[in-house]
Amino acid sequence: MRCKNQAFRPSPTNRGSFLRKATERLRRGYNPLRVFYSLPYTQTIFIIIIFTMIDFLASMLKLAKIPFTQNEPLAQKSTFKIGGTSKLYITPQNPEQLESSINAVRNAEIPYFLIGGASNVVFPDGEFNGAIISTQNLKEIFYESDASTDNTALVTCQCGVPMASFVDFCTKHNLSGAEQFAGLPGSVGGAVYMNARCFDRSISDILVSTRHIEFHEKKSVQIQKDFCNEEWDYKKSPFQTSDNSKFILEAAFRLTKLSSNDSISQKCKFYIAERVDKGHFKFPSAGSVFKNNHAFGKPSGKLIDEAGLKGLQIGGAQIAPFHGNFIINVNNAKAADVKQLVEKTQQVVKEKFGFLLEPEIIFI
Repeated sequence: MRCKNQAFRPSPTNRGSFLRKATERLRRGYNPLRVFYSLPYTQTIFIIIIFTMIDFLASMLKLAKIPFTQNEPLAQKSTFKIGGTSKLYITPQNPEQLESSINAVRNAEIPYFLIGGASNVVFPDGEFNGAIISTQNLKEIFYESDASTDNTALVTCQCGVPMASFVDFCTKHNLSGAEQFAGLPGSVGGAVYMNARCFDRSISDILVSTRHIEFHEKKSVQIQKDFCNEEWDYKKSPFQTSDNSKFILEAAFRLTKLSSNDSISQKCKFYIAERVDKGHFKFPSAGSVFKNNHAFGKPSGKLIDEAGLKGLQIGGAQIAPFHGNFIINVNNAKAADVKQLVEKTQQVVKEKFGFLLEPEIIFI
């Protein structure tokens, strides 16, 4: 006689079958929880016993052939060299996989964060019990003539293109306009999201259009959007939404055609040398910690310097002795060290000058 509890043990064949069906539903944008509940009772019990939600998502990603790892170390993936591990680390290979990945983690209602070059983020200490989605594989660059003028061209970059690759591409094709971003770490997607600004030039100054994923409740759509000046400001973009509902896929830029790249190369070398002289590459960091504010009358770094905070150290994190608006990792710093240093800096500057500094680095 068969024991009653044997009914709760799907055969290997059945397991593969229901996982394939579940994967197909996930691809179509189904909520993973609904996928759970749509399965026959015995199969649902099996999944609840064997899988956590993250394990279930990992199984779906594997069957959907979306690359991922589990318990992935994070520190070496950021310019700050700080962080523990992530339960899931997903590396989509194309825009469709990126959209599917974001859909999956949102519907599963687990913590997640999208990164490019991770040059402006602080990964958490310990274990991140969620998913980090990296755009590192989305790095195609497209070039076309600009129909509106004879002396300009359009360069379209996928979100994961490193800024260094974008600048190199422009230089090789005799295209001027992106020289100020030479030496800037991070990705094109991150630069557009933050509206990166270098040497008095913002990325929005050369932006023509974007394509992004936008979520409305549980459904996503891809939207092509022309640049609108009213939506952009100093280190502000329309993608910095409170509900985290917009994700950049690609961006198109207008550059000026030149007959040679001699002047372009010279400018790039100059801006890289400026970064080196300012100590940008001396220690692991995330670059400028606080945004500047014209209402303060002085750059944030100058206020921090005048507050006597340069060189202040908490744990392994230190306000750079050579640049007031840099926090550097001098000795295996923790995210908690950086956070305390940011809060201490805000407190002291507020007490001394009456201004509250706004961080531009992002704590995950």
